[in-house]
Formats: sequence, C-alpha cells, structure tokens
Amino acid sequence: VQLQAFGGGLVQAGASLRLSCVASGRPLWRYSVGWFRQAPGKEREFVSTLSTSGGSVYYADFVKGRFTMSADIARKLVYLQMNSLKPEDTAVYYCAADRDGVIWPRSGKSSEYDYWGQGTLVTVSS
Repeated sequence: VQLQAFGGGLVQAGASLRLSCVASGRPLWRYSVGWFRQAPGKEREFVSTLSTSGGSVYYADFVKGRFTMSADIARKLVYLQMNSLKPEDTAVYYCAADRDGVIWPRSGKSSEYDYWGQGTLVTVSS
C-alpha cells in the first residue's frame, strides 16, 4: 500500500481545512488508518485513527470536537476535516495504515503502522 496525503496549506486561526489521503495498491479493508502530526522540533504525535472493519474512530484529546476523521474505503480515501484550527495545530500531517487492523489503544501508537504517506504541511497563523 502506498499512501499520499494532500490538502495542507496556510490558514488563519479559526479556519478549516480538509486533509485527504489516497491509498494505492491493496484495498484498505480491515486495515486501521491513522493521522499523525509532527510539529517543528517535536515528536510525532497521534491525531486520530479509524478502523475500516468496525468504523470506530478515536481522537487525541487536543482535537476532540474540532477534527473529524472519515474514510471512503471503496475509493481508498481517508479524510481529516479540521475545524477551528489553532496555531498549535501547525505541523506536518501524516496518514498511515496498518495491515493487521490494530485496535485501540495500540492504534494510537505510530510504531504499529506499516505504511506512511509523505506528509502534508498545515500552517495556522494567529
């Protein structure tokens, strides 16, 4: 599976962006897919994850109520709708997939994912 994330950009605080991640290769059935981010000088951190088997979605506390993750499995697309963006959301956002369908809470760990996209930069100005 190859992943490609896109949709990042420069926005003002309070604005919205929708990130997309397109998968090529094998279908995403029974995979777990996730979004992670890495801000300059910081460790990569979990944002959200979705199980393509059961549809369960989990979020990091700092994005709950603002971000929504969804997927169109048939089209091999994964989305991250980001609303009410804050300057602290500035980071490179990565999509990832795990072929074994790891479940929560393990799906919140970047080490559980087998495939990674190249990342898309989101910059939120104050």
